[in-house]
Amino acid sequence: MAQLDIIGLAKRYGDFHAVRDVSLSIKDGEFLVLLGPSGCGKTTTLRMVAGFIEPTAGHVTIGGTDVTVLPPWKRNAGMVFQNYALFPHLTVNENVAFGLQMRKLPKADIAKRVEETLALVRLSGYGGRLPRQLSGGQQQRVALARALAIHPDVLLLDEPLSNLDAKLRQEVRVEIRELQRKMGLTTVMVTHDQEEALTMADRLVVMSEGLVRQVGSQRDLYERPADRFVAGFVGRSTFLEGTLEAPGRFRTDGGLAVACAGDGAGRAVLSVRPERVAVGPSSVGGPNTGLDNSLPGTVEFVSYLGALIDIHVRLSPSDRMVAQIANRDGAFVPEVGQPIHVGWPASASQVFKE
Repeated sequence: MAQLDIIGLAKRYGDFHAVRDVSLSIKDGEFLVLLGPSGCGKTTTLRMVAGFIEPTAGHVTIGGTDVTVLPPWKRNAGMVFQNYALFPHLTVNENVAFGLQMRKLPKADIAKRVEETLALVRLSGYGGRLPRQLSGGQQQRVALARALAIHPDVLLLDEPLSNLDAKLRQEVRVEIRELQRKMGLTTVMVTHDQEEALTMADRLVVMSEGLVRQVGSQRDLYERPADRFVAGFVGRSTFLEGTLEAPGRFRTDGGLAVACAGDGAGRAVLSVRPERVAVGPSSVGGPNTGLDNSLPGTVEFVSYLGALIDIHVRLSPSDRMVAQIANRDGAFVPEVGQPIHVGWPASASQVFKE
């Protein structure tokens, strides 16, 4: 396996900047996930690493070798596409063997490696089937086997699970992560699915408008987001618009006084994670609870999510908050229209200057 370095990578189409000066270092054996909304530049970045798109500027090195100008088949990078990209007229064996044939390996070596790789992805005995005779999850495993068969230095995954149903996605992402760890593969995956990214990554890279907004572990990005965009994209947050009147004192545009952990003064937005908000039929704040804020409100909507329950509370004509509680015996679950209090500690209030 090898370290992958992306140095000042950029792609411009006329006046449109799809990717702007992206620099990342992915360690040998690391699983890095590029996360962001559609059009943020994550797939363009991945395809420049793979060699399918020529960068406007910057370099890509694999194992210390500059591969920026090399075609895809000379980079020894295995690519798994969103739509699988299997040859419909070729059998599973032939699809997996394709990259090995392009590298002109001996037939006996190809047959052995195809057999070993299909066993690795739990598809032994499926070699004679055509792609149309397989389920979506099985086709995805064939695509993964084709990428792994060449013994790549780097594995690149372009939203590999987006065409699978929710239950199958959970199963296949665990399989991919286990394989990656077992083989020690340096891996870069693109996704817009937060849960997928949080589950699979060693490190996350959040992108927006062609730029890297923040790089870090799941805990870093969730607990210490760099800006409002990251706070809103990684996990869920309630945002209250207003003014930081002084360090620790925030007033919403709806006139609510809120204790927070922010410094300075001026226009800002306050962010609170739903699971940090407590709810009760009366005040849920005070010195004995550790909750510095306690605000009255009215329940507008209750969303039952199985293990969790979301409670949407109107605090003022312009302020609304979401609390998330565990669904367990004895939990206080209010009804729509019921007056309640919500509370949270000042340390849970992140403030982003505007």
